[in-house]
Amino acid sequence: MARLSRRSVVQSAGLGTAAALTGRAAHAQPASFDPNAMAAEVSARLFDQDGLARPAPMQPTLSDLAKGLDRTLVLGGGGEYYVAWYCGFIHGLYDLDVDLNAAEMIVGTSAGAYAGSSLASGHFARLRREFEFFSHVPGLFAKLAPVASPNASQKRAQEINFNVKDGSPASIRAIGLAALAADNHLNGDGVERLAWLLTGDSRTDWPVAKMYTTANDCYTGERLVVGQAVARRNGIPLAHAAAASSSLPGVMGPTLLGQRFCMDGGIARTWAHTDVVAGSRRAIVITLTNGYEGALLSGIPHNIHDEMKALEATGTKGMLIIAGTPPGTNLLDPRQMEPALRAGYERAKLEAPKIKAFWA
Repeated sequence: MARLSRRSVVQSAGLGTAAALTGRAAHAQPASFDPNAMAAEVSARLFDQDGLARPAPMQPTLSDLAKGLDRTLVLGGGGEYYVAWYCGFIHGLYDLDVDLNAAEMIVGTSAGAYAGSSLASGHFARLRREFEFFSHVPGLFAKLAPVASPNASQKRAQEINFNVKDGSPASIRAIGLAALAADNHLNGDGVERLAWLLTGDSRTDWPVAKMYTTANDCYTGERLVVGQAVARRNGIPLAHAAAASSSLPGVMGPTLLGQRFCMDGGIARTWAHTDVVAGSRRAIVITLTNGYEGALLSGIPHNIHDEMKALEATGTKGMLIIAGTPPGTNLLDPRQMEPALRAGYERAKLEAPKIKAFWA
């Protein structure tokens, strides 16, 4: 599968600019020329046919992806802490004879992409074992996914991510520009290798039709939804999509999906992307917080309760589970894995009978 580096993109752009200056220096641009509009037109012309962009609707809208489905599952994001929480939670549900993989469609974002893809692929036990192991040696995980001591370019991306005031395309593009320019210690294929190591997901194909992941195009700010059909069209393996979905600005990535450099699926106007399952009969939605309280990984305003109302307005019956975080939790600290595993397992005891009743 072809790979483009950010350096090669910048070099190509520089050569093109030089040629333009050499050959056309005498021709001034008209006063009405809008470079942003021109760039948007070029981008749309070249990328509209890859099928990856799927804008989140402003009003409750039925999803063609969920048409005719009964049980669907939406898994939101939240860093290493939340992957560990998912491991404990899903393990606890299994022990109580509740299988979330009974869902006919799974939409995963960031941590939820890890949990959902491993669940759908039949590799959940591997993910759980990996996180149980690393919970005992968090220093080793910190070496695999170095996020401490950010440099100036990383701090810039992180601060912009936390200081935006809305989820508009302009705000997403501002974060994306900083994400592209961040000198992260873990980027490119390294993000995919980490996803593969932890989940066991395929690095060559998209074997499970019911699995969908989300991400955001750093350049255009578009929300991307990846399923089997568009993944195979663009040569995107499942492990790579999980990596892109978890490419947090200023921490890791960006990661290529097709020919788009992408960042974390949580950097979006929607908190959990519940619109993707709108129209299914029943949907279980699991998020780390309500979107505006507790530990967060973006400053974009969210409210999962509003998102659930929009989902139910399409006729989908929803069940919301909010994991919650203890005060002061650092979602990217590997030392938080062990308490997260325990918290998830204990929470399963409370939610298992409710899930059984909801999906009965």
